[in-house]
Amino acid sequence: MRLLITATAALAALSLAACESKADKTAEKQADSLEAQAAATPNEAKETQLNAKADAIEQQAGNADGGATTANTPDTSPSKK
Repeated sequence: MRLLITATAALAALSLAACESKADKTAEKQADSLEAQAAATPNEAKETQLNAKADAIEQQAGNADGGATTANTPDTSPSKK
């Protein structure tokens, strides 16, 4: 039974990984680069700006958190700010 559960979980993970498009991967790389810049800057306003831009890129690509969960998807709707 454990083997069946493990195999099912592995298959599900592979299925999700196969769904990621080239555009998602490109957006994720761009966002990761911006997040790295944000982490490296001593300027808090610049850090916030870079992180917001990274979130917007990820959200536009439909992959705000790498596809792991939707619980922490940032809401960048201008009407809610």
